[in-house]
Amino acid sequence: MQNYNVDIAIMGAGASGLMAAYFCSLKGKSILVIDHNKTVGRKILISGGGKCNFTNKYGEPADYYCENPHFVKSALSRFNAWDFIAMIEKHKVRYSERKFGQLFCSDSAKEINRLLVEQIQRPNIEVILEQKDIEVNVTDDGFNLKNNKSNIFAKKLVIATGGLVLPSIGASPFGHILAKRFGHKIIPTTPALVPFKVIGFNELAGISFICGITCNGKYVEDDLLFTHKGFSGPCTLKASLFWNSGDSIEVNWLPGKSAKKMMSDLPANTQVDKAFKKFLPSKFVDVFFDRIDIDRKLHIGKLSKESKNIIDHQLHSMTIIPSGTEGFRKAEVTRGGVCTKKISSKTLESKLQPNLHFIGEVLDVTGQLGGHNFQWCWASAFAVGEALS
Repeated sequence: MQNYNVDIAIMGAGASGLMAAYFCSLKGKSILVIDHNKTVGRKILISGGGKCNFTNKYGEPADYYCENPHFVKSALSRFNAWDFIAMIEKHKVRYSERKFGQLFCSDSAKEINRLLVEQIQRPNIEVILEQKDIEVNVTDDGFNLKNNKSNIFAKKLVIATGGLVLPSIGASPFGHILAKRFGHKIIPTTPALVPFKVIGFNELAGISFICGITCNGKYVEDDLLFTHKGFSGPCTLKASLFWNSGDSIEVNWLPGKSAKKMMSDLPANTQVDKAFKKFLPSKFVDVFFDRIDIDRKLHIGKLSKESKNIIDHQLHSMTIIPSGTEGFRKAEVTRGGVCTKKISSKTLESKLQPNLHFIGEVLDVTGQLGGHNFQWCWASAFAVGEALS
C-alpha cells in the first residue's frame, strides 16, 4: 500500500480536476489528483464530436441552469472565456469559431488534454489512477482517503468527480453520495442536453432544418435533427435543459415566417404542399399534412378558414409530448447535483464541512449547449485554486 501526505487531494482527473490541480499548485502546495480511470480526461476526448467545444465567447450567467441562478456569477466573472483562450493560445492549440460564439479545437479534443497534462507537469503535483472503492473520513487535520492500494492524508479535499453522463466510461454518483454524507442536499439528477424520444416521425430520420422549441416558457432556435427514436440536434438538446418528464414542448417548424401570410400571398391555385416545400424539406411537409389530417393536394383557394388556421397553428406551435429522453448514455451533461445553497460561491467550499470543496459538474450547475459547461469547469477550478493555493 502506498502512503501519501499532501496539502490538497483532488478527486477526479477530468476537466475541472486537472485545471484545479494546476491552479492549486501555483504557490507550492502539494497536490494529489486521484481518479478511478486508467487515463485522464476521458470525457474530454469524446466531447464535441471529438473536437471539444471548450468555451463560448459570449457566455454569461444566464446561460446556466441552477436552483440559485446567482451562484455562478462570482466564479465566471473571475475566469472568463478570454482567460481560457489565452491558455489555449499559449499552448499553441489551434481552434475555430462556429455559430453563437462556440469555440472548438481545429484538430482534436486531445489538444485540450495535452494542455491540461502539460500544465500539471510540476514537481508538487502527482496523479494516481485506477483508484476504486475509496473510503473518505474526516480527521483532526483534514481527510483520510483509503482503499486497498493507497492511504492518503490531505489537509483539504476537492471533489471534481463530475455527473452521471456516460456510465460506459465510469461516471458514477460518488460525489453526490459523499456530499450527502456531509449533510448536503442533492437536487434530483436528470440527463440534460439530450435527445428526445418522440413517436410519429421516424420516417424522417436524417433530415435536419432550423426549428424553434418552447419548453416551460424557454424558447430556443437552432437545427433540429430527426432520428429513428425522435428528435436530436442542437435545438432539441438546448430545449431538453428545461424539460421534465411528462412535459409538453411546442415546436415552431417555420420560425421567422408567417404561414398565414405565405398562403394569402400565393395564387389561389397553388397546391398547398408545394407552397410549403419551397421552405421546408419535401418529406417533412408530406408527414406534417398527414399528421394534421389535411389533404396536402388541395389548392390554397379551396382551403377553409379553419384549415388555414390549423395549418398556421400546427406549423408554428405544434404541441408534442416526448415519451422520454435517450438518458445518461446519450446526454451531454447532468442536470441537478450538489445543492449550491450550502456551498460558497467564492471559494466553492462546503458550509457544512470545513476544507471540503466541490467544483465542476458534480454541483447543481448546468450550462446550456455551446461550451458553457467546460467554461464552468475552468471557472470553478480557478475559484478553488484562488482559495487554496
